Amino acid sequence: MAHDHLSVKSQTGRATLKLVGTMVGGVLVLASFLAGWVFGGGQSGAFYRDVLAGIGALLLALPLWWHALQALFTGHLHMDELVALAILAAMAQGEYQTAGVVAFFLLISILIETRTALGARAAIEGLMRLTPTKARRLLNDGTEETVDAHDLRPGDTVSVLPGDNIPGDGRIIDGHSTINEANITGESLPAEKVVGDEVFGGTNNVTGALRIKVTKVGHDTTLGRVQDLILEAERTKIPLMRLIDQYASWYTPLTLMIAGVVWFFTQDINKTIALLVIACPCALILATPTAIVASLSAAARLGVYIKDVTNLEWARKLTAVVFDKTGTLTTGELAVTRLMPAPGVDAAELLRTAASVERLSRHPVARAIVAVAEKARIPLPDEATGFEEVSGKGVKATWNGQPAQVGRRTWLQDCGLDLSALTDEKYAEPEGLSTLYVAHGGRCLGWIGLEDRTRPEAKQALDELRQLGIRDLIMVTGDRWSVARRVAAEMGCSDVQAEVLPQDKLALVDALKKRGHTVAVVGDGVNDAPALTAGNLGIAMGAAGSDVAMNSASVALMSSDLRRLPFLVSLSRATTKVVWQNLVFGVTFIIAVEVAIVFGHVHPMLAAFLHTFSSGIVVFNSARMVRFGEHLEAHVATPRGTPAAPAGRVALQAVG
Repeated sequence: MAHDHLSVKSQTGRATLKLVGTMVGGVLVLASFLAGWVFGGGQSGAFYRDVLAGIGALLLALPLWWHALQALFTGHLHMDELVALAILAAMAQGEYQTAGVVAFFLLISILIETRTALGARAAIEGLMRLTPTKARRLLNDGTEETVDAHDLRPGDTVSVLPGDNIPGDGRIIDGHSTINEANITGESLPAEKVVGDEVFGGTNNVTGALRIKVTKVGHDTTLGRVQDLILEAERTKIPLMRLIDQYASWYTPLTLMIAGVVWFFTQDINKTIALLVIACPCALILATPTAIVASLSAAARLGVYIKDVTNLEWARKLTAVVFDKTGTLTTGELAVTRLMPAPGVDAAELLRTAASVERLSRHPVARAIVAVAEKARIPLPDEATGFEEVSGKGVKATWNGQPAQVGRRTWLQDCGLDLSALTDEKYAEPEGLSTLYVAHGGRCLGWIGLEDRTRPEAKQALDELRQLGIRDLIMVTGDRWSVARRVAAEMGCSDVQAEVLPQDKLALVDALKKRGHTVAVVGDGVNDAPALTAGNLGIAMGAAGSDVAMNSASVALMSSDLRRLPFLVSLSRATTKVVWQNLVFGVTFIIAVEVAIVFGHVHPMLAAFLHTFSSGIVVFNSARMVRFGEHLEAHVATPRGTPAAPAGRVALQAVG
């Protein structure tokens, strides 16, 4: 990243020098026009006019000629060579003022293009400045030392005061505060953070003093990976950009041939020069990258990070979206709402066994069970051994010297466990609850019921997707059918698949693609990595801090607000519309002005001005995309890891 930072700095410096040189050359050319008025129209006036214009034109033309020679020696024709040739022809004819004006306007156009390209890199520099250079590291004796932030290591404890930026990813071990995470998640309102919550490097501590145990530093932090995503997206090209590059190789020879034909029939060097100037298609070259840069900026503002700009093009073509349930359409913060111990089993024993095994898992179900056990103050003294997570089925381990399993009813039955003690009607699983059966030492201890709430903004997001013409909205989950039907009905999904394993999700995505659908898969990025990779577009929800989400998804939504999804589709369509507007304008403009040149209505100086004017039109048209999505209100999500109070009280009553 340091290399990229220096590259941006050096490019900015070169652009500044070019601007100074262009202004100096422009002033000399302008002075040549004044010289003719000051010294009159005689030989003296003509001498001063030509000297000033010649020096100015030479100063302006040298960088263009050098660029043209480099292109010729490397065998890569560039469209700017057309204007370099036009300037050379004008100077050979003694038209120094014409050459100077043409070179001036072309350099201005190139500087516009350069500054536009550096805009994306400037965003990266802005992100880099968010990470503080110093940090307050706490020593074992309780004192503090100020160290360079890049010297921090995972496991260090740092002190962060109100107003400070957090030096690395970590977890709060003391204190509570509000953290401004807008640069990571796109949420405009600060998030409340308490002990145990995760915080991200580069975010701003607003109110309280914190002590944070560092887990990631430098490039490994969420902010570091966001920087890498921006760089990666900037380096890629959509097919339309690659198409322009492909045809650039024959555009220059074709234009030279047309200019030769015009010269042959008209013998008018001014028409030939004007035609070469206007044929340099800066407006076409800028049409796509300026729109893409503006769109990436708009997406980043809302915490939507796109790995490859081709993914931005896929978003407009979507015809089907596959949603994971837990953590995507629902909050993913499951809460225990019922305990049903088997005959002769105490509720505390049921919960203790389940929590002792699940404490080794990071699944939302496991966190909910452990949280309830801690609230109920049930001691968990013994660490389970031989822990194993069976994907889509449950977990097992050895606890207190005997095998223990927590998972689906069907899985426990497949393991040979007898569940006949739970056949009575009072042990029937209620509708709408997810249930986990618990067994220990070959005996079923009962089941635990959990409930997951739907996200308040999720239904609005799905309604907006339908309004955008995406009718196939499918929810898939490994949960029970009763739970799946309830959530799907609330969301208005067109189809639902329940009790599926990860490989079943892959099969569903493949089947949709074979039917001709362009499929997006939306998941939390933890257990959905295979499906995220299989879709035409993989979208990871709440990807902040998740390595799996960053690696497996095409698009990372740093917050858990599903309204970012219709925004992404709308952004893709709007970007494509702007690109085509730019291209149609560029092509029409070149053809119209070339016709005007042939009929003698446009001279070289006017052609140079119109050339720069057309580039400005394209840049400003694309710049409109920067503000796209400003209407989208920030959604304040519940801090992760915070259990729902009502569900917690129900569980405690059941245990007590």
